[in-house]
Amino acid sequence: MPLEYPIHERTLDNGLRVVVSPDSSVPMVTVNLWVDVGSRHEVAGRTGLAHLFEHLMFQGSRNVASGEHFARLMAEGGRLNATTWFDRTNYFETVPKGAYELALWMEADRHGYLLDAVTQENLDNQRDVVKEEKRQRYDNVPYGNALIEVYAATFPAGHPYHHPTIGSMEDLDAASLQDVHDFFRHYYGPNNTVLTLVGDLTPEEGFAAAERYFGPLPASASPPRDNLPQLQPLDAPVRVDRPGAVPNDRLHVAFRLPVDNTHEFFAAALAVDALGGLTTSRLVQRLVRREQAANSVQAHTMGFVDGASLGFLVVDVAEGHDPEEIEAAVAEELERFAVEGPTDVELESALAQSERAWLSALAGQEERADLISQHALLHGDPQFVNTFLDRLATVTAEEVRAAADAWLRPEHRAVVRHLVQAQEDAA
Repeated sequence: MPLEYPIHERTLDNGLRVVVSPDSSVPMVTVNLWVDVGSRHEVAGRTGLAHLFEHLMFQGSRNVASGEHFARLMAEGGRLNATTWFDRTNYFETVPKGAYELALWMEADRHGYLLDAVTQENLDNQRDVVKEEKRQRYDNVPYGNALIEVYAATFPAGHPYHHPTIGSMEDLDAASLQDVHDFFRHYYGPNNTVLTLVGDLTPEEGFAAAERYFGPLPASASPPRDNLPQLQPLDAPVRVDRPGAVPNDRLHVAFRLPVDNTHEFFAAALAVDALGGLTTSRLVQRLVRREQAANSVQAHTMGFVDGASLGFLVVDVAEGHDPEEIEAAVAEELERFAVEGPTDVELESALAQSERAWLSALAGQEERADLISQHALLHGDPQFVNTFLDRLATVTAEEVRAAADAWLRPEHRAVVRHLVQAQEDAA
């Protein structure tokens, strides 16, 4: 039986897609916007612009002073933030019902009139903030660049997912005020955005408010380019070694996967979970519990829309064990799973974990709004929140095995190894 969260849709004359999902359980409203621009839209030499823009969006606009967006909504008891990823940039706030029109007015002002406040001074200031964020989150922490290296090893140069969202120091330095203004004009407009309202309001109230504040904005964005065709698996293993000052050896074993929101992606994601994403998964049982050769095994999938997705395993190697032997054991289990597929218990466990995670996400108003926006923007399907579990339940054990055979064989892997550097080598 499908879930039944109420979903009401309308598209304004300027192209803004509006979704309203009433929820009167608390007198709050979540305002959630997804803009169809992320790091996959960036060009060589100008990486990091999408994320830099997320920061600039809080530095004021035509009628809002720098810092006022946070100050005014927090004064109303709201919470708010924004994030940038490969496929999108999102902006969100949850406020008491009496403040949701204030939130919409401020969002509309910066989505329509940001450039009035994007000065060289603001650009330089936020460029420095982003560079410091890169130092703190990536460059100066153990394993901080692991995923950056995974992207580069798994996807070819020039592919939308080859470079990270944070960008490079050189590209951030090179970004000019004109680059930033051009980027905004190209991607920021109601015709490239989804607005989702979840909370204590009726569909009529939500649509009327969206029209009131966003309706006057012109359809100013240029459509993003068409997506690339499906990228095929690697035809031979790729390995990147990074000796350094890390607590223990760690392996990232990555694979290209089918694009998001397809039956084959669901099957491949279940295979990744069965291999390493559960306490009962094969690699956890073998490497952590029986052989005690690894401290932990984790598994992750990232569903992307532009020609590929990503799946990877993270293995923390226990002290005294050889990472070469650990990688060989992983390859052995990958080969076995591609031939045998999941057991009934493994498939049931992977499905149960997916169901638990999905229902947990939907229970919160903020994350529910985010998932509605995601699937409305990237797949044209805001009803996905209600149908996903039924779609996932149709995946069979044979389809999981076939997906593993097609995408997760040892020869398809890209491995980034962070290795403990001996003191004499470091000196």
